Amino acid sequence: MSLKIRYLKIQFEASIKPFELPAFRGAVIKCAGRENIHFHNHLGDGYLYGYPVIQYKMIGGSPSLICVDYGVDEVHHFFEKNRSKVTISDREVSLAVKSISMQQYQMQVWENTFDYRLKNWLAINQENHKKYNQLSNDIDRITFLEKVLVGNILSFAKGIKWFIDKEVKVRIDSIVSTRTVPYKEQRLLAFDINFKTNVFLPDHLGIGKGISLGFGTVTRERK
Repeated sequence: MSLKIRYLKIQFEASIKPFELPAFRGAVIKCAGRENIHFHNHLGDGYLYGYPVIQYKMIGGSPSLICVDYGVDEVHHFFEKNRSKVTISDREVSLAVKSISMQQYQMQVWENTFDYRLKNWLAINQENHKKYNQLSNDIDRITFLEKVLVGNILSFAKGIKWFIDKEVKVRIDSIVSTRTVPYKEQRLLAFDINFKTNVFLPDHLGIGKGISLGFGTVTRERK
């Protein structure tokens, strides 16, 4: 079945470095109020497991918010209490809005495929890192990653209450780069990949682990 979702992209005028994105996230959470859990995905002292519908990104050099479906309804908590400036890394930065874009997308599984780039994808967690390293060749590693990516897409669908009743197909065309990045007091492997799938994915959507902090960002490769 298909599902229509709302998709809101907000870019801010603030000038920050990519490593300051967690501090930007913290400033937005403070403005919105910690009682509004969709800004931080925590409930009390525990983690609220589910797809983050408010995501923090760097888009075109600007700190940005991506609000997915019912995340659009939640973002008003930030704008109701928004300060003109916040402190990030011991300096004041503006939270004035640079641009805002609202779209509606029909989520469905198609007969054809779409080409995407996926950046800073945290595909390998501590549990499956050893399994990945034990694979003896690139073909097996790509097959392993393709299964992970299908699972990530299905997790996204479940998070927005989209029931997929067709096979999700994925093909990784190339692994552009890999690197080790810090994530929650761990060092995880991050991938940049080019892939195809028969699922339409909006630009700048997050896939995989750490998506509320800008990891796993999808962009459409238009030919």
